[in-house]
Amino acid sequence: MNRAHNFNAGPSILPLSVLEQAQKELLDFKGTGMSVMEMSHRSKEFEAVIGEAEADLRTLMGIPENYKVLFLQGGATLQFAMIPMNFRPAGASADYVVTGTWSKGALKEAKKLGESKVVYTGEADNFNRVPKQSELTLDPNAAYLYYTSNETIHGVEFTGEPTPPANVPLICDTSSDFISRPVDVSKYGMIYAGAQKNAGPSGVVVAAIREDLLNRIPANLPAMLDYNIQVAGGSMHNTPPTFSIYMVGLVFKWALGLGGLTEVQRRNEEKANVVYSAIDSSGGFYKGHATPESRSKMNITFRLPNEDLENQFASEAKKLNMIGLKGHRSVGGMRASVYNALPLESAKFLAEFMAEFQRKNG
Repeated sequence: MNRAHNFNAGPSILPLSVLEQAQKELLDFKGTGMSVMEMSHRSKEFEAVIGEAEADLRTLMGIPENYKVLFLQGGATLQFAMIPMNFRPAGASADYVVTGTWSKGALKEAKKLGESKVVYTGEADNFNRVPKQSELTLDPNAAYLYYTSNETIHGVEFTGEPTPPANVPLICDTSSDFISRPVDVSKYGMIYAGAQKNAGPSGVVVAAIREDLLNRIPANLPAMLDYNIQVAGGSMHNTPPTFSIYMVGLVFKWALGLGGLTEVQRRNEEKANVVYSAIDSSGGFYKGHATPESRSKMNITFRLPNEDLENQFASEAKKLNMIGLKGHRSVGGMRASVYNALPLESAKFLAEFMAEFQRKNG
């Protein structure tokens, strides 16, 4: 078996033990004679799968009892529209912190549906940092305050959440640093993530919503866009992405088996430090995009002296089975995504390659 050093930004690397268990159960899940992909989502076997996934996530993240957990479809991008549809009353405004491509995309969708205020934008500096609390111009009457905890493309990450005014719910897209570190869920009105970066394959969004927010939801929303209907159906108003939910559940068990999110965070910081040390010790040959205090532990973005060298870097890395190191087409450069399941050995292999590449081309 020749497993790649997988630095893809998403869909991305999954734990080897999770893949092996899924392989083992692919043809016969727990004596049913079927794969999870083949069984009814109304069966007691699948009800156990989704129930265990929710219970394990509650344990892993410490989700309070007054939060509903949902497994949704449409990716994080659909939530960009669902959130204002559900939680911004007619005539109200919502506040948005814009720190990169994904929060900018959320703002764009929200503006289509009603008033949305930008309380901070880092666009003038090409989204190279996250704001301090003092830089946020917050509306005490906002329907909610929305931010993205980690910007996958630009590689900036909040180390703590912004503080909204009293009685303004905090809503967070945590897609690319989901279950990568401990989070106090009780500070949020809603926290959600597309699974395909840290928690599983593509096809499912995991969300936790505080129950009192559900009372805001207007009547007569389309069924699939109404969080109340999704809650009432136990995430199964229609056929859910059963195999993706099963895989996410296996990843939750894997993270619990490591010792929980404190241990996951320790591992992630160790990996990120290996790669950032390679950047910082290069004398400027490698230049990180994010300012040091805003650096992402998940998506490490950097440039080389010119684009030709960047293309050569990516090409030579690929020959050594390092996959996914080209930066997003909108910003260029390089990006190493060092998600939960990436082994420390892959981060070290990349750092060693970076030093050797500089020696040959610096």
